[in-house]
Amino acid sequence: MSSNTHHSNILIIGAGSAGAVLANRLSEDPHCQVTLLEAGGSDRRLIVQMPSAFYLPVKNKTLNWGYESEPEPHLNNRRLLCPRGRVLGGSSSINGMVYVRGNAADYAAWTELGAKNWDYNTVLPYFRKAQNFSGATADDPYKGSDGPLAVCDGELSNPLYQTFLEAAAQAGHNLSADLNGAQQEGFGTLPMTVDKGVRASTARAYLRPALHRPNLSIHTRTHALHLLFDGNKAIGVNAEQRGRNKAFYADQVILCGGAINTPQLLMCSGIGSAAALQQVGISPKLDLPGVGQNLMDHLEIYVQQACEQPVSLYKDLNLFGRAKLGVQWLVNQRGLGATNHFEVGGFIKSEASAPYPNIQFHFLPAAMQYDGSAKAEQHGFQAHVGPMLSQSRGEVTLASNNPKHHPRIVFNYMSHPEDWQVFRQAIRTAREIFAQPAFEPYRGIELRPGAQAQSDAELDAFIRANAESAYHPCGTCRMGEDDTSVVNSEGQVHGIDGLSVVDASIFPRITNGNLNAVVIMVAERCADLIKART
Repeated sequence: MSSNTHHSNILIIGAGSAGAVLANRLSEDPHCQVTLLEAGGSDRRLIVQMPSAFYLPVKNKTLNWGYESEPEPHLNNRRLLCPRGRVLGGSSSINGMVYVRGNAADYAAWTELGAKNWDYNTVLPYFRKAQNFSGATADDPYKGSDGPLAVCDGELSNPLYQTFLEAAAQAGHNLSADLNGAQQEGFGTLPMTVDKGVRASTARAYLRPALHRPNLSIHTRTHALHLLFDGNKAIGVNAEQRGRNKAFYADQVILCGGAINTPQLLMCSGIGSAAALQQVGISPKLDLPGVGQNLMDHLEIYVQQACEQPVSLYKDLNLFGRAKLGVQWLVNQRGLGATNHFEVGGFIKSEASAPYPNIQFHFLPAAMQYDGSAKAEQHGFQAHVGPMLSQSRGEVTLASNNPKHHPRIVFNYMSHPEDWQVFRQAIRTAREIFAQPAFEPYRGIELRPGAQAQSDAELDAFIRANAESAYHPCGTCRMGEDDTSVVNSEGQVHGIDGLSVVDASIFPRITNGNLNAVVIMVAERCADLIKART
């Protein structure tokens, strides 16, 4: 075999939140040769490893694919950022590290939409298998105690965290001892994927422990361009590796590129809507119209309040504060550098008749943009709020037949009337919490939306101008058995042998909260399904 070809039993494309999990689990069998391809490079960089630096990788062109949406028609035709990790660990190496499993009812919805055996009772053991929750015991019904993925609660050292929880209770909301446990509705601590003060990406949790295995080979800076077929069987991929073409062959090919890259690779390989592929000059191999459709995401907005006492993170955000924080973290991985700062949050219903919570809160003891691009020039705090179960759907399509060109991403945010109602309620509830007696010693003026924005029309204008993605795209290769699904309930692509998808693209519906824990669970379960088949 020439040096520009490579053969293995299993080829995994994408070393992100799902791919790293599969690489570890499938290479546990010493007789199985596993090859893992990643378009990006190493995750061993300070801005990736330090939890409080989470806003830096998002802006880094070498760690992030740098996608953005087309002009969004319901959001003043703004293009919204859609960062995706281009690095070992994928988006788990650039995300905000919040660990949320979604609601049990999310998985009931998956099964109703045709994903067999993805109900909550089936998936809970996989959440536990993946997790190593700081301080959990083996008999805890919800938390895992010996999995690879380190999860912990923050230290709540800032007084504003406790104040927020007190205020939520004063506003009539439940407090939940475990937002990933028996009761999602309410407010409490938001766990984070942090391991002894260091980001617990899937590269750290799953890849590092498997690096010594002779049956696992990892190729970085290797961009998959087109799948290779023998008739209706996938047999590998053509890739560009550090400027040179290389073919990777395998008995089984598993796509783990995520909600944007996976449908793009399928379409560039001739699998998708035949009519749409012909329009960009690709001859269709398989007419599978669901590829790239059903795109979902979470939107959020900040309700920001001035803080009258110097207790927020404002003093730590200037050059001197950041340097001090960084030095302390470098010395012992402790202090403010060791947290993502989203240490408390919650889930509520937009109205009493909602079947389960559909709004999420992240509380931050600072007033600043998520990506660090702008911050209030004063002490402040904020709640990130937004609808979790939007009915709006978008699509990923090809802009050209060149696999190195970015695809067209249209989220179609806020295209459903119910989204507006839920979003307004989210803003009003955040204001109500900030107005409680617990915040009396701290509360200054409202910075955003500001006192002038009260009516539905004024709040809608604020949403149109300011809503941003929470960076949770999913659903573009949906699981199911109907004509618009792309994979079956085990992740196998309809109509092609030897080809599976395991990543957020296979979600039939978006889950209630941050997605990373869910993607890791999906990969854990699919690893078992793949092992059972082979």
